[in-house]
Amino acid sequence: MFALKKYLSIVTCLFLLSCQSEMEKQDYNTQETVNNTSPLTSYLQRVAMVKTVQDNVIDKSNYCTIKLPYTVVVNNVKIAVNTTDDYQKVTDNINANTSDDDIVKIDFPVTMIYYNYYEKLIPNEADFDSLIDYWNRYPDLLSKINGLNINYPITINIYNSANQVGSSVSIISDQAFFNFIKNLNDSQYISLNYPISIVDYNNQTRSITNNLDFENAIKYAIDYCPENNIVALDFVETITKGSWEIPYFFDDSEKTSSYSGYSFVFKSDKTVVATKGAILETGNWETKIQDGVTELKIDFSTELLSKLNNNWKLFEFNNSKIRLRDGSNTTNYLYFEKK
Repeated sequence: MFALKKYLSIVTCLFLLSCQSEMEKQDYNTQETVNNTSPLTSYLQRVAMVKTVQDNVIDKSNYCTIKLPYTVVVNNVKIAVNTTDDYQKVTDNINANTSDDDIVKIDFPVTMIYYNYYEKLIPNEADFDSLIDYWNRYPDLLSKINGLNINYPITINIYNSANQVGSSVSIISDQAFFNFIKNLNDSQYISLNYPISIVDYNNQTRSITNNLDFENAIKYAIDYCPENNIVALDFVETITKGSWEIPYFFDDSEKTSSYSGYSFVFKSDKTVVATKGAILETGNWETKIQDGVTELKIDFSTELLSKLNNNWKLFEFNNSKIRLRDGSNTTNYLYFEKK
């Protein structure tokens, strides 16, 4: 489903031959194969990122968190933040009185943990302010997906098309999973060994049995976990601002390169103008909400651009990125990114 079709038969055959002793009892399904550019891979990495929103009342950043333990002073009260439960003490102090300044002062030095598990010692307030200012310059980074926790260990099967070697690895933590995905190269194809147990936003344990099931669980977390919806944006207002390019398009196989160099402008009169050099083509677009899901319909008439025509379902978006999928059993994807 997600990998390039031309590799699938080779992947299946060679993987099974090279790993027969490990894999003979497993049903290796090529429909579940992904690589480092597959949408599910990036979603899973964001699930495995460091959770950073729980101390926003203190550091006001979605991209880093302060390593426990440390102390803060709020309204002349010193609070020891030793566990995650202590964040509530800070909030309670802020809410206790409407006439105080509610300024949270951190006792330095502290160690900051970035969303990617990198740690940095921050010796003083000036360095801390510089760090927060840095992250504030990137408000549209796709941050951690909260509200979904994987029950480890999980097993991942790997096939390397460069040396035709298959293997498997056991992943025991979010950090290990994040780093595993970060280090995937272009020749590696992976499949998750299902079923995988997760705890969803409603604190219910679920059994995930395939890639689409996992992606739908992630979509649910994005939509319903309040920690993933900190900034409210209007989709129509967003898509009609500026011009967009296509960083990823998957229609049975990846076809992104066919649209390299194209710019798309979605106008408020519901026309969409695609340009590339001297090429200028006009189509139509419309959006609606169907069963609680925002849909984007694109309609071009020329052969190449008509391949984008679909009733796309919105997966997620921010000011600079729009991610759509068609939601069928053979999921296709269309991404737009602000130029």
